[in-house]
Amino acid sequence: MSPLAILAIVFIIATIIGIPLFVAVGITTAVGIYMIDIPYTLIAQTSYGSLTPFPLLTIPLFVLAGRLMEVGGMAKRMIGIATTLVGAYRGSMGLVTVFACALFAALSGSGPATTAAIGSVTVPAMKRDGYDVPFAAGITAAGGALGSLIPPSNLLIIYGLVSDTSIPRLFLAGILPGILITGLLMITTYIIARKRSYGGGGDPFTWAPFLKAAWDGKWSIGAPVLILGGIYGGAFTPSEAAGVAVFYSLFVGLFIYRELTLKKIIEALRFTALLTGILIIIAPTLAFGQLTAFYDVPTAVQEGITSITDNKYLILIMVGVFYIFIGTFMESLAQIVLFTSVFLPLMLSLGVDPVMFGIFTVITCEIGFLTPPLGGNLSVAARISGISIERISVAVLPFILAYIIGLLILIAFPELSVLLPNWAYGPAL
Repeated sequence: MSPLAILAIVFIIATIIGIPLFVAVGITTAVGIYMIDIPYTLIAQTSYGSLTPFPLLTIPLFVLAGRLMEVGGMAKRMIGIATTLVGAYRGSMGLVTVFACALFAALSGSGPATTAAIGSVTVPAMKRDGYDVPFAAGITAAGGALGSLIPPSNLLIIYGLVSDTSIPRLFLAGILPGILITGLLMITTYIIARKRSYGGGGDPFTWAPFLKAAWDGKWSIGAPVLILGGIYGGAFTPSEAAGVAVFYSLFVGLFIYRELTLKKIIEALRFTALLTGILIIIAPTLAFGQLTAFYDVPTAVQEGITSITDNKYLILIMVGVFYIFIGTFMESLAQIVLFTSVFLPLMLSLGVDPVMFGIFTVITCEIGFLTPPLGGNLSVAARISGISIERISVAVLPFILAYIIGLLILIAFPELSVLLPNWAYGPAL
């Protein structure tokens, strides 16, 4: 039996018997190192090194900032702005949910955090408006997944660290695909809501209520302008921007809106610790990634796939299907760390821009947030709505289709993802 087959069996058995994923990856790595007689210090060295990069601090800081903005009143003011824009349309509150998720995504960088922040307000509102509860939860889960694509995305940060790709370029690259998928989700929401006669009882758009809501929420809208503008303008790095975001959210919540309390700050810190604890998986997965290089797995994968077809678009679709399948039971962070080193060399050989492949990877991860049994966003939406994940899983299917259509558009028009970074920074060398 080949060493790769042995490693695959070890990993599958470890996951089947319920061993936590990061431990299963660590055990598989240890077995692989034993078989090729490499010192076990590799695991220790890689584990320590994986948790030391300064940009990694960006993730918990952005999550904390997003949570502080939620409990400090900034999220509900974003919802107020969105409501004045689309209140008269069918599915108005559903449209508000998607639009507000897109706005809040530019603050949190996290899919589950965005789902929790916006859904806690909009799901009860949709219930009151007579929406089917699974549909309301499905909208919230699908819209919340935008938090992983629209900058500052935590998953794009991880991809940038693993692939050695510029994080500011990745952030810029996520804007147009993020707008595209936001539009597709809103179209899907409108079609279903029109068919079921949901919403549409709000006031038509007029400038006076919109300007009033915009003025009330100016500090909320100012957050992504400050954060992303500072990054793209070169005023500070993504890590520094995350620190600025935390300070900004504290200042606005304590002194402007005055809705932050010590209790809420402690709860935000607890939420951040729980949500970012998954970063521990980076240590064993990076060691496993190095192990794949020793076994020359990227070359084997490249030869295996190109023996089937050398069409770039078909290969992207095949990799996308694999990523979506893996995403049903594997955390997105682990997925990126494990498989980027395997598939990126293949993509580079096909002439695929690493920035485009990063956006492609994150979109497939977003679909993973919406598919059971793992389905991180489904779990959050289930807690908010009070219904089972199974019921939400059925309701979210049209929105998964919207994500798949967006992914296919990106494959067909890869320039969509590299247009802004190439314009701002010039073509990548």
